[in-house]
Order: sequence, then C-alpha cells, then structure tokens
Amino acid sequence: MTFVGKILVIVIMAFSLLFLGISTVVFTTSKNWLTATRDEQKKVDELKKKLQDAQAVSDAAKKGLEDAKASFEAETKTLTNRLASLDEQNKQHIEEETKARGELVSAQETAKSTLQEVSAKRDQTNLLRQQLQAVEKQANEFKLRQAELNDKIRELERIQESANKNNADLREKVAKFSTLLRQNGLSDDISQIKGLESPPPVMGEVQRIDPTNHVLEATIGSDDGLVVGHTLYIFRTKPRPEYIGSARIVTVEPDQSVLKVIGNTYQGKKIKEGDVVSSTIKPRF
Repeated sequence: MTFVGKILVIVIMAFSLLFLGISTVVFTTSKNWLTATRDEQKKVDELKKKLQDAQAVSDAAKKGLEDAKASFEAETKTLTNRLASLDEQNKQHIEEETKARGELVSAQETAKSTLQEVSAKRDQTNLLRQQLQAVEKQANEFKLRQAELNDKIRELERIQESANKNNADLREKVAKFSTLLRQNGLSDDISQIKGLESPPPVMGEVQRIDPTNHVLEATIGSDDGLVVGHTLYIFRTKPRPEYIGSARIVTVEPDQSVLKVIGNTYQGKKIKEGDVVSSTIKPRF
C-alpha cells in the first residue's frame, strides 16, 4: 500500500467516526424530544377534557338557574292573581253579609248560608295567604341558591380561564417541539411518533447499497406500515445465516425506503444486494 493510500484509509476512518458521533447525538436528542412531545400532548388532552367538563357543569348550572327562575316567576304571578281575585270575592261577600244582616228577619236562613260561605272563603283566603308566605320563603331560598350558583359560575369561569391559559402555553410548547423535530428531519405527526415505538412486522431485501456501505435502499415502504425513524435489522441467509447490522429509515415511499446504517456493521461485514431487511428477526449474541 502506498503512502497516499494509507492517508486515504486514515481519512475514511476519521470520517466514519465523525458520522458515528453525529448519528449518536441525533438519535439521543430526537428520542428526548419525542418523549417530551408525547408528555406535553398528554397534558394538552387532559386540560382539554377538564375544560370540557367545566364548561358542561357551567352550562348545566346556568340552565338550571334560568329554569328555576322562570318557574318561580310563573308561580308567583299565578298566586298573586288568585289572591287578588279572592280579596275581591271576600269584599263582595262582606257586602253581602252586611246586606243580609239588614234583612235578617226575612232572610235568616239565607244569611246563615251566606255566613257559612263567607267563613269558608275566609278559610280559603287564610290558606292562600299561608301558601303565599311559603312561596315567598321559597323565593328567598331560590335567591340564596341563585347567589351560590353565581359564585360557582364565577369559580368555573376562573378555572376555565386558567385552563385556557395552560392550554395556550402547552400549544406553544408543542409548536416549539414540532419545530425542533422538523429541524432535525423528524416528523411531528403524532401518529408517526407513536409508530416509532413498535415497527410493524415486515421483511424485505436490499435493492442497492452505496459505495460507502452506509446508505441502502430496501424493497419495503409506507404501504408496509413503515415511517421515518423505524429501525430494521440486516441479515444474510446464504451461504449461511448471519447478522450484518442495523439501519434506520431516513426517507420512505409506498413501496421502498432509504435507510442509513447505524454505527458500523457487525465485524466490519459489507452489506450486499439481496440481504434481508427485517423488523422481526433480531440478532442474538
């Protein structure tokens, strides 16, 4: 080997170590961002649920208050009209009673009957007065209840305001995390982020491999359930089964994907076209 060849070998090894360090840093930081994004998204969902529950309680309280108020006003109006009518009837009966006293000799039986009727009307009037007092008492209770409901509504409005503020803060944090993910070439789609946790069971072959033995194309893609970030394992079946290494998907299409080798291959073995790419077959050391 010439002196120039040795220098080229040393340069290639240096670049390999540099790419390994960069890949390790990107993998570590992206994993932290994915975890933080899932936590923040979970908090957003919880706050949304609390906000919806608080809004439902507030709406129910307002409706109950309006219904109670309308019922009270209708009942009060009805009793007031009945009381006025009975007062008018009572006046008429008193006048009849006075007239009956003047005609007592000729209409004693009639006067007696009238007195009995007047007495019954008085009893009815007293009963209505008692009912009116009960209604007034109930009205006072409704007013107290209304004050309590107003206090509860104000409290719920404060809770809603706080929840809205927290929701806005969390949305801002999620937006920042999404920006960081996109800046590092990762998707901020939560369905894809969740998909990274458990790649689907797939198996394909290596179509092409670049001269550096670090980037390859596989025959499986998004139609098989793969997303950017999934890690697959590379095996060779002929002349004997052997583990080659692992690679991570960097771009994906419906029927193919591009993967970047993670670190170095096992024992420095070269990846070849036709090697198996799988998520189900894992190495055993």
